[in-house]
Amino acid sequence: MELRYTDEQRAFRREAREWLEANVPSGPLPSFDTAEGARLHREWEAKLNAGGWAMVPWPVEFGGRGADLFEWLIFEEEYYRAGAPKRINQNGIFLLGPTIMEFGTKQQKARFLPKMASSEEVWAQGWSEPNAGSDMANIQATALRDGGHYIVNGQKTWASRGAFADWLFGMFRSDPDSERHRGLSFILVPLNLPGITVRPIPQLDGLPGFAEVFFDDVRVPAENRLGEEGAGWRVAMATAGFERGLMLRSPARFQHTAQRLVSLCRAHRELVGEALQDEVARCWIGAEAYALETYRTVSKLLAGGKIGSESSLNKVFWSELDLRMHELALQILGECGPASENAAAAEWLDGYLFALSGPIYAGTNEIQRNIIAERILGMPR
Repeated sequence: MELRYTDEQRAFRREAREWLEANVPSGPLPSFDTAEGARLHREWEAKLNAGGWAMVPWPVEFGGRGADLFEWLIFEEEYYRAGAPKRINQNGIFLLGPTIMEFGTKQQKARFLPKMASSEEVWAQGWSEPNAGSDMANIQATALRDGGHYIVNGQKTWASRGAFADWLFGMFRSDPDSERHRGLSFILVPLNLPGITVRPIPQLDGLPGFAEVFFDDVRVPAENRLGEEGAGWRVAMATAGFERGLMLRSPARFQHTAQRLVSLCRAHRELVGEALQDEVARCWIGAEAYALETYRTVSKLLAGGKIGSESSLNKVFWSELDLRMHELALQILGECGPASENAAAAEWLDGYLFALSGPIYAGTNEIQRNIIAERILGMPR
């Protein structure tokens, strides 16, 4: 692979950089896991959308810019370089959006994608249940057909962004006699319908980053099903591919963390031995390697290829790299005082607490290693 940017791509980078430098908030926004933070992040997303930067690879008619995936990678690099706010609607724009592009009807694309791009509608992910986490095929929540509606009953838990979301996408068992991955349907549910109860779940920092969602005879229009009835597993696996392999965690995220780690190491050189410096260097190399691998994946997609089981390799790699970088940062900071009295330490500690979840969400890394062993290496079950 030869990595050289075209004149058009360099011009795109300049345009993105200039817009971000002129528009990114001067200071960090409150956490989007608070009501005020969620409101301010929605306002930022609306500003991104008005500037044509909300979701650059989407078609213009759906709120995008019509750019290709290479330009999306360039935009992500500039986004992190500018220190822009986190994306409150990441479940929508990075996971559900591409899935609707692939499986949605013309009407569904026109209805959902523009409001997703602007974050007028924020989405929660509703897959996990009390007995269906990594074993997602054990879903018990039901969606039984009743004329032009599904009657939905059951519970979802660990619904990311659920506390402040407008909609939830999830899988429900539409064939009550089915088992495992058969008989599931992928359904889009407005969270303001009668019979829905949302209970926020506090994270380690006490903020409601998740929610439990309870469904009690909720009537959801059948037109909100994505894909064929009973074929929800196939749709969800496409979403999981986007989550693990490309869209949810762009390489710029980890390159930015690696650069911060290198700067931290240099600033505390007197505390850092040679072995620790080598670890920092390996992390920087890992972040660059992941970026190159992502460029290779994009080349494959633009040539008509698909993201397959290798998305599990990506997920294991970036989640463990992210955790290791934050561990090293805290090790370097050492005895710099309480995090509450040290802004740099507080930021690294907050990132570390989130990085701990990386090997769990999007399918635990234990499950991903099983997929790698069976589907890539051809090992027996």
